[in-house]
Amino acid sequence: MQKRLANWGNYPTITSEENAFTQEQQLREFVVSNRQLIARGNGRCYGDASLGKHSISMLKYDKILSFDEQNGFLETQAGVTLDQILDIIVPKGWFLPVTPGTKFITVGGAVASDVHGKNHHVDGAFSGHITEMDVITGDGETVTCSQERHTDLFWATCGGMGLTGVITRVKFDLKKIETAYIKQKQLKARNLEEVIRLFDEYKHYTYSMAWIDCLQKGDSFGRSILIVGEHATKADLNPKQQEAPLKLPAKPRLTVPFNLPSFILNTFTVKAFNWLYYGKNFKKEINNVVPYEPFFYPLDAILHWNRGYGKAGFVQYQFVLPLEQKAGLVAILQRISEKGWGSFLAVLKVFGHQDSLISFPMEGYTLALDFPVRKGLFEFLDELDEIVLQYGGRLYLSKDARMKQDVFWKSYPNANRFADIVKTYNSGKRFESLQSERLLLTK
Repeated sequence: MQKRLANWGNYPTITSEENAFTQEQQLREFVVSNRQLIARGNGRCYGDASLGKHSISMLKYDKILSFDEQNGFLETQAGVTLDQILDIIVPKGWFLPVTPGTKFITVGGAVASDVHGKNHHVDGAFSGHITEMDVITGDGETVTCSQERHTDLFWATCGGMGLTGVITRVKFDLKKIETAYIKQKQLKARNLEEVIRLFDEYKHYTYSMAWIDCLQKGDSFGRSILIVGEHATKADLNPKQQEAPLKLPAKPRLTVPFNLPSFILNTFTVKAFNWLYYGKNFKKEINNVVPYEPFFYPLDAILHWNRGYGKAGFVQYQFVLPLEQKAGLVAILQRISEKGWGSFLAVLKVFGHQDSLISFPMEGYTLALDFPVRKGLFEFLDELDEIVLQYGGRLYLSKDARMKQDVFWKSYPNANRFADIVKTYNSGKRFESLQSERLLLTK
């Protein structure tokens, strides 16, 4: 069935033949009889990694296969979404080991992007919590792989953007919790230097991230709000919360019903938003206990918020720089401030060590920014790419919609090894996306 498809950034948009399966035998037969295939989950990556000529929708592959409530292991099909999982595990006293900023991604997408969260410096990426998984490779065989079995396939699939095959089953461990709440601390930082100091001071917290105002200059350059947190214990809750400590938060009700006019997003509105957001924390430090939803998934409270960037869509630009290269972070923020193209959503985090063969994180600082598609944007991002390369960093494949091939090959040290493993399991070059074509990963 021909269908217009786009991922969360609504850029690019393509016409693709979409197919969906509920039986693994049918899926294997489809794989061996077609080419230019790419598996697709809920379309929550931002760029073109899950867009291709033939799209395999995994959303009907949505069964929970087993749940070890005693020891905290969950086994699911790849099309199950994190929100479906949370509805099951939280009332039983468990939480996801790692979660990105949205719960509306599939388990298969979490593996293919090797997602990270606010706790990467403590718990690593999603790949570190996988017990085993099944992958249908290019020859139609289902291969069970893990950190001990078919390790080359395992590590190339984690963060491999679906190029080694179709992930069908994943088993992973969970995190024990007492409540469905987070004990959080918010700290205002006057500038970039102070927020970096605060990250180091509060690095013992499991979860941390900072919102950053990327349009400020002078003494306020890089002013931020650092947010750190831990899973709350029952003793942390007020009497009303203690009545149902594992109660699920309310489901989101707000939505953006249509694409907003692009002129709404401009330097003035971004500056106004940043001023209000920074000013809402009227104290230097705020401590409170909140449900896990607003802490982990603040944007999920507004359905289809991506429409706020207009019909042309947007790209999310996320890079990581080594821990010792703070000068690179300064250089990029200065360039953004000079250009006046700030982001409503600028999120700064600290990573721990790299987790896998082609995983995005490295020990250092990562910044994610949203830019509406407009004239001159890609040339501007090319300039930022040069700074990222200069300081030894790289871009996140799951957010990428426009990176040039030389940037990828120069910045991912294991790129050649990854490409060799892809060739081994992607026989007949069956799996291919717009991104893999652009970056010459499947040529």
